[in-house]
Formats: sequence, structure tokens, C-alpha cells
Amino acid sequence: MDRLLSPSVPVVPPSPDMVDSVRSVESILNHRFTDKRLLEQALTHSSCMDSPSYERLEFVGDISLGLAFTNYLYLAYPNLDQGQLSELRSVNVSTEKLARVAVKHGLYRFLRRVNVPSMDEKVKEFSDSIAEEDETCPVSYGGSVKAPKVLADLVESVAAAVYIDVNFDLQRLWVIFRGLLEPTATLEDLQRHPHPVTKLFNLCQKHGKRVEIKYLENDTGSIAGVYLDGECIASEFAEQNEISKLNAAKAALSRLSEFLTVDTEIIDDGLEIECAKKKLHERCIKKKWAKPIYSVEREEGRSHEKKFVCSVKIPTQEGVLYIEGDERCRIRDAENSAASFMIQSLKLRNDLL
Repeated sequence: MDRLLSPSVPVVPPSPDMVDSVRSVESILNHRFTDKRLLEQALTHSSCMDSPSYERLEFVGDISLGLAFTNYLYLAYPNLDQGQLSELRSVNVSTEKLARVAVKHGLYRFLRRVNVPSMDEKVKEFSDSIAEEDETCPVSYGGSVKAPKVLADLVESVAAAVYIDVNFDLQRLWVIFRGLLEPTATLEDLQRHPHPVTKLFNLCQKHGKRVEIKYLENDTGSIAGVYLDGECIASEFAEQNEISKLNAAKAALSRLSEFLTVDTEIIDDGLEIECAKKKLHERCIKKKWAKPIYSVEREEGRSHEKKFVCSVKIPTQEGVLYIEGDERCRIRDAENSAASFMIQSLKLRNDLL
């Protein structure tokens, strides 16, 4: 019999000062711990010198969560090769992904810690940067602020506490923990949302352009510059190389339509339609227009086969601009389709004027 259901297994209570935190995280997980001290330890930072910290649990959680997700991928995607499985696992249990999971569920506020204002500041900066992002995406390669490792460590430690509490049962760990990781990135998501650097190089190769990314470093950080046929088209500064590189690639993708003469083709193919909402929003800011307003005009099909048609309207000084997009399986994609049509309509409008 499962020891969680057996009356013969006594419940180990947490320390008095951690009762509320343990109860709150149990509620988030929808799992009641038999040994609540495990969860207490998972929620204790190494700055608390008088209590065992999460460091040992984090070590176990890193491996067990990765293995539980690997088992899920192997069973859920029997036709994928090793490279595809590896890529899916990487984006779904990366430091960036797990840090965002911690922010989404507010786990950091339950972390017992002592006098670590710099860590608190970094977590707040990261959380604020996520809150300012335009829209969520199932694949996140990084934002404007590097994910603090403490957030990912916290998620892994909690996963380890669950894993040990269920007698090292990987299947039960996954059943309990998978809800926290949603939305999990699928192979389709990776194809629709490739890494910005990969997308940049593929797009330039398609159009016969030579692209390079160069760095200029100093004591405060790194400037990454994207060079197209030897000419700098975008540069971004950040404290870490990977963030400056990522942001420079995003900026270059946004600006490529200014350097290549196939604007419409780039939107529909190279940059893909998922960039359209962002590009339309940027255009509205430049023209000092109101923010685009998206609406679902129609939805058809059964619950598991629904398709949506969305519209976008923009209030301007000259009147309201309105257009509908193509039918799509997800509302986000339908909104981007409408935005793409609006961008093309605005270009045509400018040409006629």
C-alpha cells in the first residue's frame, strides 16, 4: 500500500515557522506530504545556517525531474529521434523554463532565507521583466533579464522532495509535478518558435546573406552586434553574453524587413506570422496610435477541433482601421494572422498615398 495512504505511517510536521509556507506549497502541488520536513528543506536557502538547505535536494531534483520528463517524452512521442527528444527536454526543463515556473506559481515568496537582498533584487527584476512581456509563448529561450539560478534550484528542490516523499516513484512524481510545467513545449511549438539565433541564420542563408554575431566586452557587460554582409544591423547590451546575443538576434529579425526587399515574404515565411503582433504594436507606437485591439469574430468546430477567426482594429486620428485574419487552430495564431494582414494593408495604404 502507498505509504501516503497508510495510517501506519506517521506524518512528520514542519517547523512552526514554516507551517504556512509548507501548507501553501502543498496546495500549489495538490499533494500532501507525509514527511513535511522534506518540503521544508526544499524551501530553505543556504543562507539559513541553522537549518539544512535545499542543496542536496536540488541535486536529486535536477536528475529526477529530467528523467521523469524524459520518460514522458519517450512514451508520448514514439516516432521522434534522439535529437528531437533532446531538444524537447532541453527547453522544457531548462533554467529559464524552471525559473519562469517558479515565478508563475509564486514559489520564491515561500523560500526561507536570511539577508540576501541582492538575490531578492535579481528575482524581482526577472519577475518584473516577465510581467512586461507582450504575450506568453510555450517556448522561452530567454528574456531581457537572465533567469536567476535560485528560482530553478527551488523548483528542482521541490521536485526532489516530492520524489522522495512518494518512495522514489518517477511516475507519481510526474503525475504530481507535470501541471506546474504547463504549458510544455511540443515539437510543433519548437518548429513554430525556433530559437531566434537559429531563425536568424536560417533566414539569412535562405536569402543568400552572410550573417555574423560579434561581441564587445567590458567590465559592465557585453555588446552583441549582428552583421549582415559586413554591415551592423542590430546591437544589444546586457550583463551576460547569452542575453546580449539573444536580444541582438531578436532585434535583427525585427529589422530585417528594412534590409531585405521581400518584406511580405519575410513576414509570411522567414519571420513567421507569430512576430506580426509585436511588429504591429511597434508600428502603432511609432505612429502614436492606440494599442491594437484584438477580438474573436468566429469560432467553429467541436471542442477538440475548434478553429478561430480574429480581427484587429486600431483607433487612429483618421478613424478606426479594421481587418480580419485567416482561420487558425489557436486564438493567438488567429490574432497574429490578423496582425499580419493589417501590416500588409498598412504597407499598401502607404504605397497608394
